[in-house]
Amino acid sequence: MKRDVRQWMPWVSIAIDALLINVAFLIAYWVRYDLQWLRLVDPANNVPYTAYLPMVFLLTLILLLAMRREGAYDLRRTRPFFDEFYGILNATTTAILLLVVFVFFYRRLFYSRLIFIYGGILILIMLTTARLVRRMILARLRQSGQGIDRVLIIGAGEVGRAVMRNIIAQPELGYQVIGFLDDDPTKSSTDIGPIRALGPIENVLQVIQEQHIDQIMITLPWQYHRKTVRLVLEAEEAGVRARVVPDLFQLSLGGIDVEAISGIPLIGIKQTALTGFNLILKRTFDLLFTVPFVVLTSPLWALIAAAIKLDSPGPVFFRQERAGKNGKPFQVYKFRSMYVGAEAEQAALLAQNEASGPIFKIRDDPRRTRVGRFIRRTSIDELPQFINVLRGDMSVVGPRPPLFSEVAEYQEWQRKRLEIQPGVTGLWQVSGRSDLSFDEMVMLDIYYGENWSLGSDIRIVLRTVPQVLFGDGAY
Repeated sequence: MKRDVRQWMPWVSIAIDALLINVAFLIAYWVRYDLQWLRLVDPANNVPYTAYLPMVFLLTLILLLAMRREGAYDLRRTRPFFDEFYGILNATTTAILLLVVFVFFYRRLFYSRLIFIYGGILILIMLTTARLVRRMILARLRQSGQGIDRVLIIGAGEVGRAVMRNIIAQPELGYQVIGFLDDDPTKSSTDIGPIRALGPIENVLQVIQEQHIDQIMITLPWQYHRKTVRLVLEAEEAGVRARVVPDLFQLSLGGIDVEAISGIPLIGIKQTALTGFNLILKRTFDLLFTVPFVVLTSPLWALIAAAIKLDSPGPVFFRQERAGKNGKPFQVYKFRSMYVGAEAEQAALLAQNEASGPIFKIRDDPRRTRVGRFIRRTSIDELPQFINVLRGDMSVVGPRPPLFSEVAEYQEWQRKRLEIQPGVTGLWQVSGRSDLSFDEMVMLDIYYGENWSLGSDIRIVLRTVPQVLFGDGAY
């Protein structure tokens, strides 16, 4: 099924582009000769559309070739949408200019110059729209398991984990990490969440065959360049695509800025996403969202508070010390969903823990009250955390604030999530919530911090709404 997508999607894209180019030029003819926008047409120069057919055929051919040169039909290339738009703009501009030059030398004076401008604008709009639709279709296909590359990671260091968390955070890219190899005995035998440790690097050819690998991603330190070259050659001989992820000067991939001049990569250090003005921007978003949200939901707060009081004895709010940004302690607020004294009984329930890693979760926790079961399922118990947002202890979006007992069990790489201010909701909450493994949660949290943007916060908030309504993964 995966190969079928790769085989037919480029040809479908080419056919649709060719059709849209012709439709765009037909509309341009209608705008120029029937609507006569911007400039009236001399009746003596009112030519039929058939006179433009040779030009339309030539434009279609040039534009498709230019698009192919920009990599528009290579499904193996994963590019940001802006880069894809720039490729369409560059190809369209090139094709239109070549056509205008051809018309000048062809000396068919009855051709309208405005029609080429109209045509270029319409082609740009229609091909860009087609790319947006194609990206959505490909994302759906890849999320359903079609068009997926089975990937093997070589190296489980910081760079290797950065690649893993990027792939986990973006399933629409079409990669599935099957496992990883590493020469460190501890790493090569320790799974990272659902990503399996498959032994030392010398097993690469055996793993490629047994696991039907499509692509290997080599994330070894820069001093292992000889081994990297050997791995690339072995992978190519085995019919598997090899990609090398640079580990320059032991930099985190999130701190590397890559540009290109005529295909020559320029690598430098970029500003960390959540520093300086971005912190001010994030705090401003927190306040602009939280203040009206708390005001609008205040009747619900009062209703839940009354229900908790009527259901069981004890306070309305539950307070607990958690680790904030950089491990700073703070008191987190929640609506009480368990009876008083429930924390003391957790040790007796450890055998029923359903979560991986240093967190405790039970789907049918016997300590919950009747109201508690409802507010936990709907995540209403977390509404008081917006008090923490107003106080500056938390953000609207960020990692789950951990207990200090959980932090004590963190591996070194997992502590990086503490560099980010905790949030009421976050990337892992909208990517599976309690159904994810702890390692996956941490990877998503670190990915969020390295790739933060105001747009990402808004998208996560919007994606939280259906998660709360349907209660996926919440317990």
